[in-house]
Order: sequence, then structure tokens, then C-alpha cells
Amino acid sequence: MILVSSCLAGLEVRYNGTHCLNQKIRQMLEQKKAITVCPELLGGFSTPREPAEIIDGDGADVLDGKAKVIEKSGRDVTDLYIEGAYITLKKAQELQVTAVVLKEYSPSCGSSMIYNGEFKGNKIPGDGVTSALLKRNGINVVSEEGLADLLLEEGSNYTD
Repeated sequence: MILVSSCLAGLEVRYNGTHCLNQKIRQMLEQKKAITVCPELLGGFSTPREPAEIIDGDGADVLDGKAKVIEKSGRDVTDLYIEGAYITLKKAQELQVTAVVLKEYSPSCGSSMIYNGEFKGNKIPGDGVTSALLKRNGINVVSEEGLADLLLEEGSNYTD
């Protein structure tokens, strides 16, 4: 079993009320091989919501108290992102998932690239808050861009 970002499953939960449907993930859900999760909704956000980016670092820095997650208007929403990350971790541990597929570039879910905190569309290497927490706890996290490689690593369990 794997966890997948709800937006990748076609649920309209992104900050702007849209989704990023990935057909392979939809197929895995239909086959009961994946379960959806949205760390931002679990943290207390609603849809739609104001865009947010990590300022002064990445998700690991947020967890260490060295960076913050700020909405475009300037409101500090760090605590909500941390809350969503810990709830997601608990869910992953309870389900004993083998991997988690999260939406790249998100301040929660980015697993190799995130926006740089200037709200200008520029990206930097780094993890989102949830990705960083899951990785710290030994959980394999990839983005939708790494899904094909994950499926190869995991074998045919997800592609039958």
C-alpha cells in the first residue's frame, strides 16, 4: 500500500481548488493499492486557500524552527503545515505504507523541489514540510515525476 497526494488522484484540493490528476495513481486507487492524503487539509486548511511558500529554507528547516511557511499575504501558517505533516506521518505509520507519492513543488509535499519563498514561480532544491518529516522517519517519498521509477523498484505489486 502507498499513500498518494489527493490532488494527484483527481480530488480538487489544491490551494486554488484544482487537481493534478495522474492516471496511474487513479488506477492504483481503483485497484485498492493506494490511499489518498492531503497534509494541508489535515493541518486545518480549506479549499481554496491562499498560496503559501517556505521562507528561509525548506521543510527540514521548518521542522527545525529555522524557516517558516508564509501565505502570500504574509500570514504565518507554519504550525498548520507542521500539524498536517505529523498527521500524515501517523497515517503512513498506521497503514505501514511502503512509499508515499506527493505533489512536487508544494510547501507540504515537494520531495525534491519547492518554490523559493518569493511568490514569483522560482524553484529551489528542497523538501516540503511533510516530505521532510516522512523522510526523517525512514519513509520513501517520491513525487509524481518519480512514480514510474518507484513502480519499477517496488515490482509489479502496483501494476498488476
